[in-house]
Amino acid sequence: MAQRFPTVAVFGLGTTGRHLVDALVRGGRRVIAVERDEPALRRGRAGVAAPESAVEFTTDPAAAARADLVVEAVPERLETKRRLLARAHADCPPETVFATTTTGLAVTEIAVGSGRTDRTVGLHLFPLGPDRERPAVEVVGTPLTADAVLADVRELVRDLGRIPVRVADRPGFVGGALTMAYLNNAVAMYERRYASRDSIDTAMTLGCGLPMGPLAQLDAMGLDTARDSLEALYERTGDPRYAPAPTLAHMVTAGLLGVKAGRGFYEYGAGGAARGGATDGLGEPVPARAVRRIGVVGSGTMAVGIAEVCARSGYPTVLVARSEIRAKEATAAVERSLERGVRRGKLAPELLTEAMGRLTAGCELQALGACDLVVEAVAEDIGVKRAVFADLDRECAPGAVLATSTSSLPVIECAMATRRPEDVIGMHFFNPAPVMRLVEVVHTVLTSKEALGTAHAVAAALGKRAVDCPDRAGFIVNALLFPYLNSAVAMLEEGWATADDIDTVMAAGQGYPMGPLRLLDVIGLDVSLAIQRTLHGTFRDPALTPARHLRRLVEAGHLGRKGGRGLHLHER
Repeated sequence: MAQRFPTVAVFGLGTTGRHLVDALVRGGRRVIAVERDEPALRRGRAGVAAPESAVEFTTDPAAAARADLVVEAVPERLETKRRLLARAHADCPPETVFATTTTGLAVTEIAVGSGRTDRTVGLHLFPLGPDRERPAVEVVGTPLTADAVLADVRELVRDLGRIPVRVADRPGFVGGALTMAYLNNAVAMYERRYASRDSIDTAMTLGCGLPMGPLAQLDAMGLDTARDSLEALYERTGDPRYAPAPTLAHMVTAGLLGVKAGRGFYEYGAGGAARGGATDGLGEPVPARAVRRIGVVGSGTMAVGIAEVCARSGYPTVLVARSEIRAKEATAAVERSLERGVRRGKLAPELLTEAMGRLTAGCELQALGACDLVVEAVAEDIGVKRAVFADLDRECAPGAVLATSTSSLPVIECAMATRRPEDVIGMHFFNPAPVMRLVEVVHTVLTSKEALGTAHAVAAALGKRAVDCPDRAGFIVNALLFPYLNSAVAMLEEGWATADDIDTVMAAGQGYPMGPLRLLDVIGLDVSLAIQRTLHGTFRDPALTPARHLRRLVEAGHLGRKGGRGLHLHER
């Protein structure tokens, strides 16, 4: 079979254009790379990894007349793209196919302006995703695109070792619509000084396993490119989620464009490496109380995981469950987890024995009287948690720090159930606690510096990375993660794409550990709905209203992987 599109012209050698040139050359294509002037051509040429013998670099747009496929990768401005393709339309034979790499603009509008409505497609690439065996590319058709053209472009994408995902010409498609709202939300969080730059990026990389934090991703993308994409999406939708955060416009005006300018949210040295270490902790020495013994209240997955981490890290650990039976089950669960570590060669047998020797379990809260730090990990119900904290206030020694592992409930509610609110703090561990390195340390307006310092010191001793944030619904991770997840459910409900295609775009495109809908199934749709309701109830933002499809699935008892059915079907 003849090779589809043996010669491809690429206009624009920014991040996306360079990425595309390299991918095409690896796929055996001859590439004509076109830039607007010699300085831009030199800069773009320097960033292309492909051998020069496989690429013709030029500033002459008429060179595209020799191409079978013309791809524009120029800045996100409708008239710029339309003028470029209209010029190519005049230069190129009728059979030449056009493609746009837009994120926020309508492919249909670009196609109409090009003069080739039936031979223009969208190619939405993810040049910043980590190296993967088969990354995804969104192939965007319009109501006017010829089926044969779409088929040929999808075959080209496959030939380049990528996964073509056909999507409709909706604002942002799948990847742009979900990603740009998430990135803009992260800038707003930073702008309001709710969390530091490093805390935000550390939280999302360690808490969610993302390949890059949102602010670092914006720097890599280019803050001007991000702003332009957001403005295009906002103009098309009127959705406030896409109204560019003022900080973006301010930084772009100041020339702080990210990696390509040497400075954005971070500063960059030679080769685009970020300068300076992370400062996601407290930033300055804070007094901490001595912690010799740790208590854990609860017997579920999180409580068991926290108890294991504490015992493995050398702390005498007391676990208190609702009953002796649950206490014994929790102890057995810790031992099974440690045994798995031994079988996999990650834990020496003697360390298992030592850890189990440090762990005691029972059902009496009085056993926590000698603990210097107690972590509550019971059901995510504020009434239940307040009752536990009232009991801990009576049983624990003065000066003991009391922590809640809540992922979304107000820490201050737990604090006010005690007579020592200054000693109450949030320590949000991530599941599975023995594996996940992040702990969100959440302080209320009443938390003392000593309690805050103690939580950070213990997190470090447990081998965790602590990020500090105030007591606000969702803290950092859930406040950024769940609006993104909720939007993906709404996208599915509105018929943007199938569940598998949405997940493929975000996992194989952006490089996320799993797609948003599969992640919701793993978390549990009931748990996810409760968190989304908390976010909506706190901020009263219509955009945070739980997706109707999510509510209906929970009402029907389809709770995700644990029930065998949710947004996907799961084998039980």
